[in-house]
Amino acid sequence: MAVIKSTKPKIGLALGGGGPLGGIYEIGALRALDESLEGLDFNDLYVYVGVSSGAFVAANLANQMTSAQMCRIFVKNEAEVHPFHPEFFYRPAVREYLKRAVSVPGLVVEACARFVNNPHDQNFLEAMTVLAQALPAGIFDNEGLHQYLHRSYSMLGRTNDFRQLSRRLYLVASDLESSESVRFGAPGFDHVPISRAVQASVASPGLYCPVEIDGRYYMDGTLRKGMHASVALEDGADLVFGINPVVPIDVSQAVSAGTMKPGMLTNSGMPHILSQTYRTMVYSRMRSGMAMYEREYPNAEIVMFEPTRDDGKLFFSNVFSFQARRMVCEHAYQMTRKDLLKRSDELEAQLKPYGIRLRKDILEDDQRTISTSLYGEMLPLYVAKDRKSETGFIGRKLSSGLESVADLLQSAKHIL
Repeated sequence: MAVIKSTKPKIGLALGGGGPLGGIYEIGALRALDESLEGLDFNDLYVYVGVSSGAFVAANLANQMTSAQMCRIFVKNEAEVHPFHPEFFYRPAVREYLKRAVSVPGLVVEACARFVNNPHDQNFLEAMTVLAQALPAGIFDNEGLHQYLHRSYSMLGRTNDFRQLSRRLYLVASDLESSESVRFGAPGFDHVPISRAVQASVASPGLYCPVEIDGRYYMDGTLRKGMHASVALEDGADLVFGINPVVPIDVSQAVSAGTMKPGMLTNSGMPHILSQTYRTMVYSRMRSGMAMYEREYPNAEIVMFEPTRDDGKLFFSNVFSFQARRMVCEHAYQMTRKDLLKRSDELEAQLKPYGIRLRKDILEDDQRTISTSLYGEMLPLYVAKDRKSETGFIGRKLSSGLESVADLLQSAKHIL
């Protein structure tokens, strides 16, 4: 018989990377978890850990943005105050291009001088390889993401300062010059604006320029680990929910499932091949890390959710397509619901000591979609979820409750 914990359990959330589509996947999965787990408030957890696109989602949750609000803003484009566009992630790094272009004449002179001064050391073409320095450090500039979040976190009830949050938030990035992981939000790094920390964490090598903070340069935090659940465990979390959207496609499984055709991956060009390679490396490291957590934190528990490896539609989705974003979010929502129902007996026993119960009535509703969860039952559901925690109910939830009502009215305009 499971023993209910006498003190309030410390529950954490660890969100992995995966680019913009990975963030959309996490939002859909969170929406399914949010409505299906009674006794758990994803805006009132003990600790949040995010890396890459997961940093973006975790920072929003810690700033009291609900899963429903994120669905409406980032997936359905139903926000008028701060509308979000995926183009924030894909603005050309024009300044970087110009800086590198200006350096070309000097590099040509340097290459010629090397050849003339020592023609027997290398031929002319080898001397010209110095021009590689003219290649940009990144194709895109995600400064627009920082600016968007800075405006969003300046709204009433939110903050762009780690030190003013009432919850622990750690956003992981990699120091480019030392290769070490850095936890923005931890002592010594909590003075960095949350929006800037998100920008640094999502800066994938080659795609984005390194982000300068206090004279150091930072890149995507998945260079070291795919999810960094250990950060939550080290901070004392008893139970950690993890969402990992980065899973390599298993072509044979996908072909058998009918989600892709034979040869589709190898014939799809370099971007998808690089994506498969990246996913394989990150996924392998994450699995190794999970095995390590079981040994180093035997009293803690991790509940993991991730895509299946036979889904070609998810792998080949296009972030620029509005329809694709909605599909990915809905797909993540339904896959997570299916996973919860499949593992319901195991999860109920695992989560009961933490006062969390599965809403099987919601999970068994095969007509339920993200849209019906957002609009058809949103207000009653939020009232029910808020009443799960009677102590401090009014003081803690009033501002976010008013915001939910405002968002509901805003969404109703779009429906009508």
